[in-house]
Amino acid sequence: MNKKILLLFAHPSKHRSEVNSPLFEFAKKLDFVTAVDLYAEYPDYNIDIDKEQTRLNEHDVVIFQFPFYWYSTPSILKEWQDLVLEYGYAYGSTGTALKGKTFMCAISAGGKEQAYRAEGYNHFTVRELLQPLEQTANITGMNYLPPFALFSSRTATNDNRLDNHLELWHRVLNQLHQGAIDLVEARQLVIINELYSDKTSSEGA
Repeated sequence: MNKKILLLFAHPSKHRSEVNSPLFEFAKKLDFVTAVDLYAEYPDYNIDIDKEQTRLNEHDVVIFQFPFYWYSTPSILKEWQDLVLEYGYAYGSTGTALKGKTFMCAISAGGKEQAYRAEGYNHFTVRELLQPLEQTANITGMNYLPPFALFSSRTATNDNRLDNHLELWHRVLNQLHQGAIDLVEARQLVIINELYSDKTSSEGA
């Protein structure tokens, strides 16, 4: 059965985005993706909890898309989590609304991929740094996928890497829609890009 994807996009400076905006605009064109710009929809952070929970109920796959600022999400995504993923809905003895859904982050990082290693500048992989979100998926009963990531994002356009990344983004979204990603295999990876042979979009060079 085909799956519906909810894409929650959070970029506090969308007008300056060279990577995330193209990915978001591309996803908006797919009929199986509901693409939501959280900063545009909630400029005052007054998040409509009932509306967001209804959106979650109507979709099978949830994606957080954001630039990886200071090893975390932009603030509106944290606010969204705090309000929407409430006890009795997303977790707790009766909070099973998200059980069995799939969760993934789509991120852009300014640093090179080599910087996100134990021996690198940041000392941890992006998957390790995203462990709070991985644990959120665990607590809410969702199937966690490693992040879809673009490194050295500030030079991606000049280095002609964005088109390849968009092509890979399309493949990932299609396979999520079709339920064609092997969850067991994917869980072993640092980034989901590694599932595919054309890894040019994930390279830091």
